[in-house]
Amino acid sequence: LTFGQKLSHLDWPLVLLLIMTTAFGIAMLYSAAQGWDPWASRQLVRFGIGLGLMLVIALIDIRVWMRYAYVFYFLGLALLAVVEIAGFSGMGAQRWISLGGFNFQPSEFMKMMLVLGLARYFHSVGLEDISRIRFLIVPLVMILAPTTLVLRQPDLGTAIMLILGGAAILFVAGVRLWKFAVGIALGFGALPVAWSMLRPYQRQRILTFLDPESDPLGAGYHILQSKIALGSGGITGKGFLLGTQSQLKFLPERHTDFIFTMLAEEFGLIGGL
Repeated sequence: LTFGQKLSHLDWPLVLLLIMTTAFGIAMLYSAAQGWDPWASRQLVRFGIGLGLMLVIALIDIRVWMRYAYVFYFLGLALLAVVEIAGFSGMGAQRWISLGGFNFQPSEFMKMMLVLGLARYFHSVGLEDISRIRFLIVPLVMILAPTTLVLRQPDLGTAIMLILGGAAILFVAGVRLWKFAVGIALGFGALPVAWSMLRPYQRQRILTFLDPESDPLGAGYHILQSKIALGSGGITGKGFLLGTQSQLKFLPERHTDFIFTMLAEEFGLIGGL
């Protein structure tokens, strides 16, 4: 296919939906800062670069990605190992490496490479083989290896995303549901061990999630303020740029962790849905 033919084969309505979704996100970052700087303008630049990369990747023959899928997977794994050895810390976690002045988080790269590697593996395995336990050992190791490295950073949220992403590929590949049930049961059985391995602040997050009122001015402050903001928006919201909890800065981390709460305050339950 020529370059023009490849472009015509792209799912342009899907690209348009992506642009619209991102535009709404940038608008919320604009609201969070009451202006373009510092968050909305940066996000706009990142999106422009990302959209360009996405189009380039989409135009490359899928057989190329299949051929180098394992290479990319092990590259991602190697970068996670580099974080372990020479990564730098920020906000209590060692998750980044510096590449020529650019801070790079390999765990985000690994989310995509894990999906690519698992897809390549199941492409080479027959449908009848997927039902055999021994054929699931390799994909399970492929999921657990990066998850373990990410947990050591520590980054519990991304580790959970890797497990969920891997599980989604296993499901799409045709792994039987009873095997997922066994895995979930084993996971619940391992909860006491997992709890003992969590760091104190991670345990505190879980306990605070279950009972935020136990420490309303400390660990529970974030959750309680977000609930107030959700209630403040009501059914239809207070309007763009008019949220009180967010604009008066009661809502913490309103441009990242709690940006949906800010959206719900400005656009209400209807806008949130």
